[in-house]
Amino acid sequence: MMDEERRSVPPAPGASALLVIFAVLCLTVLAMLSLSTVQADARLSDASAEAVAGYYAADYQAEEILAQLREGTVPSGVREEAGVYYYKCTVSSTQDLEVEVRVEGDTYTVLRWQMVSSGTWEPGDGPELWDGSLPEAES
Repeated sequence: MMDEERRSVPPAPGASALLVIFAVLCLTVLAMLSLSTVQADARLSDASAEAVAGYYAADYQAEEILAQLREGTVPSGVREEAGVYYYKCTVSSTQDLEVEVRVEGDTYTVLRWQMVSSGTWEPGDGPELWDGSLPEAES
C-alpha cells in the first residue's frame, strides 16, 4: 500500500516553462527586427553608393569637357554666350551637374558647378484640409 502512495503525477508545466516560451518569442521578434533593420541599411548604403558613383562620373565628364575648352576645342553639347560656356552632365535620371565657365586665354573661371534636379515636380492629391467653415446642420 505504501507503493501506491509514492506514485505521483508528473508536474504540469508551470511558470518556468511559460517564462522560457516568452523569452523565445521575445528573442525571435528581436531577431526579425534586427534582420529588417540590416536589410533597410543595405538598401540605403547601395543607393548612397550609386549616387556617389553617379556624381563622380558626371564630375569626371565635366572636367574632361573643361580640359577641352581650355585647349580651345568646343565639344558638342556645349553652348557659348559672350565668352561663357554652358554645359551639363547627367548624374542620374533625376539630377544633372550644370557648369558655367568663362575661358579667357590660359585662364578660366568656374562660375557655376552645381547639381540641379532634372525631374519635373507634379503636385499630388494631398490630404483634404479644413477650410475653416462649419458643416451645415441637417434638418
